[in-house]
Amino acid sequence: MDSIERNQTCWCGSGLKYKKCHAEFDGKLRSFKAKGITVPPRSIIKTPEQIQFIRESGKVNTAILDHVSRHITAGMTTEDINTLVYNKTVELGGRPAQLHFEGFPKSVCTSINNQVCHGIPSADVVLEDGDIINVDVSTQYNGYYSDSSRMFTIGEVKEEHRRLVETAKECMEMGLQQVEPWQRIGNVGAAINEHARKNGYSVVIEAGGHGIGLEFHEEPWVGYVTRRDTGMLMVPGMIFTVEPMINMGSRNVFTDENDGWTIYTSDGKPSAQWETMVLVTETGHEVLAW
Repeated sequence: MDSIERNQTCWCGSGLKYKKCHAEFDGKLRSFKAKGITVPPRSIIKTPEQIQFIRESGKVNTAILDHVSRHITAGMTTEDINTLVYNKTVELGGRPAQLHFEGFPKSVCTSINNQVCHGIPSADVVLEDGDIINVDVSTQYNGYYSDSSRMFTIGEVKEEHRRLVETAKECMEMGLQQVEPWQRIGNVGAAINEHARKNGYSVVIEAGGHGIGLEFHEEPWVGYVTRRDTGMLMVPGMIFTVEPMINMGSRNVFTDENDGWTIYTSDGKPSAQWETMVLVTETGHEVLAW
């Protein structure tokens, strides 16, 4: 952590003197670091101005998912969903963050039934009565990034599949409850894993959440099979996603060798995921995209 004189302008961009702004905050970080606890680098602690821009991006991302919610139905293709997302994003002045990210070919991820995540939209994949699907939207708006996803049940869904979807949402919500300043990020995954296992489900280990805002993917990586009081310290100004993938059967997964993106459950049983983007505040947390 770079040293700064107390009367110099604070590193956060507030325009205040360091002693009136982040001096106490940095001292607290140093005390945790001295105890061997991983603390976040300044690069992922957002300034008030950055937070406001990211908040606006999150509003756009949420509006896009609301748009999908109003139109998704049996008989449409996942490519239709891709078109909905692309057109609404552009209409609202944004850009789909997923489009061409590391070679991803579409504007949204659509993951059906036993697809865990990163499903690629296709004109050949038609939503059918009884399907469950995750629609994962990511947006770049005025240069700032946001990311969230929702599960949708299509028509008459089996009760056991509906229960999976509902429990996955509960897992995400329980993870959110653990987002508090000056606590450890491992608490998030521990709460999620405990609730999933209590309900007879498993949690995917290989995929997790991530920091976001100035870039699409930033530190920290957020795992969901963790122990309490482990991992990076959560501090005000950090923004990351909470997005556990909950499997009905085994936690084991594999990536489609043909498209290089889509992750499936190894046993063919369904998986469900909800994702939200959260800001750590002085008193708790704020959901920025839902």
